[in-house]
Amino acid sequence: MPDEIYQNRVVPHAPVIIKLLQGTLFDEDAKMWNDLLIYHKQVRDYFSQIGIDLYMDERDGFAFLTQRDTGEDAFRIPRLVRRMPLSYDVTLFLVILRESLEEFDVRTTDSSRCFITRQQIMEKIELLFKERSDTVKLLSRFDAYVNQVINMGFLKPVEEAGEPENENRYYEIRRVIKAKINNEKLEEIREKLGKDC
Repeated sequence: MPDEIYQNRVVPHAPVIIKLLQGTLFDEDAKMWNDLLIYHKQVRDYFSQIGIDLYMDERDGFAFLTQRDTGEDAFRIPRLVRRMPLSYDVTLFLVILRESLEEFDVRTTDSSRCFITRQQIMEKIELLFKERSDTVKLLSRFDAYVNQVINMGFLKPVEEAGEPENENRYYEIRRVIKAKINNEKLEEIREKLGKDC
């Protein structure tokens, strides 16, 4: 009997809720994105009840969850949306991508998609790395940074023939990086990086 009750209570937007709990939802997942557009009010209301906010950008096609600070009640509501501590190098990597997107937006008006090559990323990072002379070490860590940032949803490899480590391999800088690292957060990171240098 209890099983039947729970089966009857499954809502049509349950897959969207689960997907958002797993991470960022992009519009390239057409079915899931369409369901979010249809049920966004129900999804927003569901999460609101547990202190979670839905951040949704229809124009750029992404949505993710944020957890508001609840002040004095914070100890009663455990964190669902984890804050991931990032290494200095990965943080620097993210700042470079965020600034590259900013530069793109200033000089480009006919496209919203920003692409960057593997070589361009490496050149930007190499200029700011502390161990500038240690090129071999930099190269050995570079692919690990790329993979980490791809897994975070900020960078997307452009599918094409050729080896992944090819210097001309293209990536798209995903616009969700501007939402997760806004101007205020970017300045805060820049200031911290400046002190650490």
